[in-house]
Amino acid sequence: MELSIGEMALIAIAIVVLFGPDKLPQIARDLGAGVRKMRGAVDDIKSEIMKETDNPVSEIKREIEKVKDAAKDFNPMKNIEENILKEQSSTTPEVPKVKPADDETYEGPVSR
Repeated sequence: MELSIGEMALIAIAIVVLFGPDKLPQIARDLGAGVRKMRGAVDDIKSEIMKETDNPVSEIKREIEKVKDAAKDFNPMKNIEENILKEQSSTTPEVPKVKPADDETYEGPVSR
Protein backbone atom coordinates (compact mmCIF):
# COMPACT_ATOMS: atom_id res chain seq x y z
CA MET A 1 0.00 0.00 0.00
CA GLU A 2 1.72 3.12 -1.22
CA LEU A 3 0.53 6.62 -0.44
CA SER A 4 1.18 9.49 -2.77
CA ILE A 5 2.29 12.90 -1.52
CA GLY A 6 -1.21 14.30 -2.03
CA GLU A 7 -2.81 11.51 0.02
CA MET A 8 -0.30 11.98 2.85
CA ALA A 9 -0.98 15.76 2.87
CA LEU A 10 -4.74 15.10 3.02
CA ILE A 11 -4.27 12.75 5.99
CA ALA A 12 -2.05 15.33 7.78
CA ILE A 13 -4.67 18.09 7.25
CA ALA A 14 -7.41 15.77 8.56
CA ILE A 15 -5.39 15.02 11.70
CA VAL A 16 -4.70 18.72 12.34
CA VAL A 17 -8.40 19.54 11.89
CA LEU A 18 -9.61 16.67 14.11
CA PHE A 19 -7.10 16.91 16.98
CA GLY A 20 -5.72 20.44 16.72
CA PRO A 21 -2.13 21.62 16.27
CA ASP A 22 -1.28 21.57 20.01
CA LYS A 23 -1.96 17.79 20.35
CA LEU A 24 0.09 16.76 17.27
CA PRO A 25 3.41 16.23 19.16
CA GLN A 26 1.69 13.96 21.72
CA ILE A 27 -0.04 11.98 18.95
CA ALA A 28 3.27 11.57 17.10
CA ARG A 29 5.01 10.34 20.30
CA ASP A 30 2.19 7.87 21.01
CA LEU A 31 2.21 6.69 17.42
CA GLY A 32 6.01 6.22 17.52
CA ALA A 33 5.79 4.31 20.82
CA GLY A 34 3.08 2.07 19.36
CA VAL A 35 5.19 1.34 16.27
CA ARG A 36 8.21 0.49 18.48
CA LYS A 37 6.10 -1.86 20.59
CA MET A 38 4.76 -3.56 17.48
CA ARG A 39 8.27 -3.99 16.07
CA GLY A 40 9.47 -5.41 19.40
CA ALA A 41 6.56 -7.84 19.47
CA VAL A 42 7.26 -8.92 15.88
CA ASP A 43 10.95 -9.42 16.73
CA ASP A 44 10.01 -11.50 19.78
CA ILE A 45 7.68 -13.64 17.68
CA LYS A 46 10.39 -14.09 15.05
CA SER A 47 12.95 -15.16 17.66
CA GLU A 48 10.49 -17.63 19.22
CA ILE A 49 9.70 -19.10 15.83
CA MET A 50 13.42 -19.44 15.06
CA LYS A 51 14.03 -21.14 18.41
CA GLU A 52 11.19 -23.58 17.86
CA THR A 53 12.21 -24.40 14.31
CA ASP A 54 15.87 -24.76 15.27
CA ASN A 55 15.13 -27.01 18.25
CA PRO A 56 13.76 -30.02 16.30
CA VAL A 57 16.63 -29.74 13.85
CA SER A 58 19.17 -29.93 16.66
CA GLU A 59 17.31 -32.90 18.18
CA ILE A 60 17.40 -34.68 14.84
CA LYS A 61 21.13 -33.96 14.53
CA ARG A 62 21.72 -35.45 18.00
CA GLU A 63 19.76 -38.58 17.06
CA ILE A 64 21.76 -38.93 13.84
CA GLU A 65 24.99 -38.71 15.84
CA LYS A 66 23.73 -41.43 18.21
CA VAL A 67 22.94 -43.70 15.26
CA LYS A 68 26.37 -43.02 13.75
CA ASP A 69 28.07 -43.90 17.05
CA ALA A 70 26.06 -47.12 17.31
CA ALA A 71 26.89 -48.02 13.71
CA LYS A 72 30.63 -47.62 14.38
CA ASP A 73 30.51 -50.36 17.02
CA PHE A 74 28.25 -52.66 15.00
CA ASN A 75 30.03 -55.62 13.45
CA PRO A 76 27.68 -58.38 12.30
CA MET A 77 30.58 -60.76 11.59
CA LYS A 78 31.69 -60.50 15.21
CA ASN A 79 28.29 -61.72 16.39
CA ILE A 80 28.37 -64.62 13.92
CA GLU A 81 31.88 -65.62 14.99
CA GLU A 82 30.87 -65.49 18.66
CA ASN A 83 27.83 -67.67 17.99
CA ILE A 84 29.93 -70.24 16.12
CA LEU A 85 32.47 -70.36 18.92
CA LYS A 86 29.70 -70.81 21.52
CA GLU A 87 28.15 -73.63 19.54
CA GLN A 88 31.49 -75.36 19.12
CA SER A 89 32.33 -75.07 22.80
CA SER A 90 28.87 -76.18 23.95
CA THR A 91 28.87 -79.41 21.94
CA THR A 92 30.82 -82.37 23.19
CA PRO A 93 33.86 -83.21 21.19
CA GLU A 94 33.13 -86.00 18.79
CA VAL A 95 35.31 -89.03 18.57
CA PRO A 96 36.76 -89.12 15.11
CA LYS A 97 35.37 -91.96 13.09
CA VAL A 98 37.84 -94.52 11.97
CA LYS A 99 37.64 -95.63 8.40
CA PRO A 100 37.09 -99.33 7.95
CA ALA A 101 40.28 -99.62 5.93
CA ASP A 102 42.30 -98.18 8.84
CA ASP A 103 40.65 -100.29 11.52
CA GLU A 104 42.33 -103.69 11.86
CA THR A 105 39.55 -105.08 14.04
CA TYR A 106 36.86 -104.32 11.48
CA GLU A 107 35.42 -107.48 10.13
CA GLY A 108 32.94 -106.08 7.69
CA PRO A 109 29.34 -107.23 7.25
CA VAL A 110 28.75 -110.72 8.46
CA SER A 111 26.59 -112.94 6.31
CA ARG A 112 24.88 -115.97 7.77
